[in-house]
This record gives sequence, structure tokens and C-alpha cells, in this order.
Amino acid sequence: MANPLKLVSAPPEGVPGVVASAVYAGGRRILEIPIEKAGEWSRKPGHVVWIGLHEPGLDLLRRAQAELGLHELAIEDALKAHQRPKIEQYGDALFVVARTAQMVDGRIAFGETHLFVGRGYVVSVRHGASTTYTPVRERCEAAPKALSEGEDFILYAILDFIVDNYMPVIETIQAEVEEIEDSILTANQPQSQIVRLYQLRRDLLRLRNAAVPLVEVCRRLEQPGLPGVDAGMQPLFRDVSDHIRRVQEEIESLREVLAFAFESSLMTGQSQQNEITRKLAAWAAILAVPTAVAGIYGMNFDVLPELHWKYGYPFVLTIIAATCTWLYWRLRRKHWL
Repeated sequence: MANPLKLVSAPPEGVPGVVASAVYAGGRRILEIPIEKAGEWSRKPGHVVWIGLHEPGLDLLRRAQAELGLHELAIEDALKAHQRPKIEQYGDALFVVARTAQMVDGRIAFGETHLFVGRGYVVSVRHGASTTYTPVRERCEAAPKALSEGEDFILYAILDFIVDNYMPVIETIQAEVEEIEDSILTANQPQSQIVRLYQLRRDLLRLRNAAVPLVEVCRRLEQPGLPGVDAGMQPLFRDVSDHIRRVQEEIESLREVLAFAFESSLMTGQSQQNEITRKLAAWAAILAVPTAVAGIYGMNFDVLPELHWKYGYPFVLTIIAATCTWLYWRLRRKHWL
């Protein structure tokens, strides 16, 4: 009889929504299976079924439910995909929701991952913007000793991967913020830059709301009493919590920088407007002199001072030029021009 650890099989035929469906024993992949065989293999001692789904329909989730006994409420949550990060216990099974994030066209796009974890199985359901978990599977398969810990290690590996993927998003935003900071005090600051600062600050708030609730999820996984989570795995979940707190600190720091940059942009814009206003007021004061004189001598009266004087016109022009020159000199000294 062939050793079950040596079994090799072709992957399940292309089923829409199924990314991978495999059986592991002793930390090694032994077989690719269809969903309809998941229940049978998950009940075998020492075996773990790891199924990856991407935006599955209700029919596919029902098939997985029938095989693995997934709770009805968890199925409803996994289908709707508009859940807050959380962990719920249904008998001997866990249902975990985590939010994923990645940069798409300069904005943070969010997705969701729902994890069904029970005795002998792990089902991951991805919705929206999310990096494939193929690297997680490959990394786990490259460390069979760790993977032999079972379903709780797979749960840890996926959560750790999700949290680690927050950092590239933060680093991308941080690089852009540094560029904006370098140009924040330059003249003629475009309005689009101020709009971009507001967008980044709002996206970071959404990222914070997606990441921080995972601290509570990992805190519960650190505590004894949850089914399927061995005491030896609790330090690993504590490490994920530390990573989330670091992400939170980076987000808060960036939001403070963005708030300062946003305020500086507004203050710079106001300063530029004040500078323009001062210049306009200064030139208006200078032009008020010839305007006043021309207005007076433009009145329709027969008797005006110096009206018939031979040198009246050049005299008035000289007075206007001298007064305007003096005003220009005074305003320049006061840095209004």
C-alpha cells in the first residue's frame, strides 16, 4: 500500500472562486482535492485541509459548509464582505475577519479576508483588493516543521502576512508625504496638492480603522481557551499584535505630519494672498494721487486754481510724479512692494 505522504495528484479542475484546495499531513502537501472531499480528509487524524477561495458565490460557500460544517451566520458574513475585523467562536470553530489594504492608482484600496478555522481545516475567503496568499502557502510549505503545528499556524501565517502588507502601503504614502513636504513652502502651490493631502489623511484614517481592531483579535488568540489554538502558538499571535501596534504608530505619526503639512499649505496660501493684497493696496495708494488730481481738474467749473497759468500743467505733473515716487519709496521700505 502506498505511503499517503507520497501521494501526488493533479490540482482540482478550474472551479471559479477556488484558488487552491489541498491536504497536508506532517507539514507536507500530499494531495490536491475538490471541495467535495474536504470533509472526509479533514476528519482524518493528523491531516489538515487548506482551502483558498476568492470572491466565491453562495453555491460554493454552501458546498464548503456542507463538507466542513461551517456555521450559517459565518457563511452570511463571508458572503456579504462588509464586516469589521473581529473573531467569533462557533462551537469548536473560529471565524476571523481581517481587512486587507494595498495601493491602487495612488489611493488605498481595501479588501477583506474571512477565515474559517476548525479541527482539521482552514478556509480563507478573499474579497476586494487583496494580494494572493500563494506566497503564504509557499512559505508554510517551505517550513514543514512549523506547518505541522496545524491549522492554528496557518491562521497565524495569514494574519501575519496581512499585517506585513500594511507596511508597503505606509511606506508609499510616507515617500509621497516627504516629497510634498519639500515643496510645501514653494510659491504658486497648486490646489491639487492640498486636495491630495486631505485624501492621504482620510485614507490613513481608514487604514487605522482597518488595522487597529486586529489587536483585539490577536489578544483573544493569545489567551487560553480558544479551540484549536495551542499554547505554543500564543507568542506568535503576540508578535502579530506588536506588528499591528507598530503599524498604528506609523499611521498616527504620518497623520500628524499630514495635518501639519495641510495647515502649512493653507497658511502658505493665505500668506501668498496677503502678499498680493498688500501689493495691490500699495499700487492703489500710488495711483490714487494722479486719480485725485485728474478728478479735481476734470470738474466743470470756470474758475479753478491755476487754470489759466502757463506752467500749471507741467507743475501738476511734477507734483504727481514726486508724490508717487515718494509713496513708492516709502512702501518699498515697508516691504509692501
